[in-house]
Amino acid sequence: MRDTTTVGDELTDTRTAEATPAGPKVSGRRAPKKKDREASLWSDALQDLRRNPIFLIGSVLVLCMLVISAVPSLFTSGSPFDAAACTLQNSLKTPSADHWFGFDIQGCDVYTRTVWAARNSVIVGVVTTSLVILFGGGLGLLAGWLGGITDSVLSRFAEIFFAVPLLLGGMLIMSALPGNAWTVSLVLATLGWPQIFRIMRSSVLQNKNNDYVVAARALGAGSWRITVRHILPNAIAPVIVVGAISLGVYISAEAALSYLGIGVQPPEISWGLMVSDASVRWLQAPHVLLFPAAALSITVLAFIMVGDAVRDALDPKLR
Repeated sequence: MRDTTTVGDELTDTRTAEATPAGPKVSGRRAPKKKDREASLWSDALQDLRRNPIFLIGSVLVLCMLVISAVPSLFTSGSPFDAAACTLQNSLKTPSADHWFGFDIQGCDVYTRTVWAARNSVIVGVVTTSLVILFGGGLGLLAGWLGGITDSVLSRFAEIFFAVPLLLGGMLIMSALPGNAWTVSLVLATLGWPQIFRIMRSSVLQNKNNDYVVAARALGAGSWRITVRHILPNAIAPVIVVGAISLGVYISAEAALSYLGIGVQPPEISWGLMVSDASVRWLQAPHVLLFPAAALSITVLAFIMVGDAVRDALDPKLR
């Protein structure tokens, strides 16, 4: 015969367990809320990036280029805008201990010009990417969230610009505009925003029907609150990745336009303009072409490395 006290305790425990509201649990604990999941996603991505050597190397290179472009006077005492610093007697002299990168065809110090050229090249990349993300991302968010006629009109509008090749369209427009870093940035942003638009729109469409959005609607949250607090944080990750990679692409596009003579114009200077000037005598003096081309390649590679690492960290399918 079983002890009646034990049986009574078991019945009491059973009633207590049934009376207690049971919620979803994970490993005996409360299921994480949406904010906890979002924080976990970004914290896990940050931890992965800290352990990724590609991201660390790329970040160091990007930081160095940003510092050089912001304050080039810290790295050289000369200035490419000082005509007195260029002497024809030094024309095409090879690198030496006093002048690490040698001299160009006009007798100007290549190291000084390479350092100062970073400013316009990086300005074009950063400004263009910022404009593309703000304009293209904003329209993509609007099209994906509202849908219907708004989505159709904005999508057709984006396809018009998407059909124009970036470099060819830039050549056509820049041929009628003054050549400087800000004009080049505006032209490239005008032609480059449809890519970010399509990525943001697709990401919003994938997230707008998730359970947490439906729950927010049921609780009476307004469209603005749902968009800012729920849709945008979950849809922005692919835009950040593509933006980081595209930044290097825009720097290359500026170099191509300057090389063709319709980008940044003298007395301004950029790596593309230096490569254009060096192409005349690069067989006779390869150092004039090597150093600005190497700076351009390293900068573009650094941004691509950072973008690829961020993509791997934010995409759970690649983990």
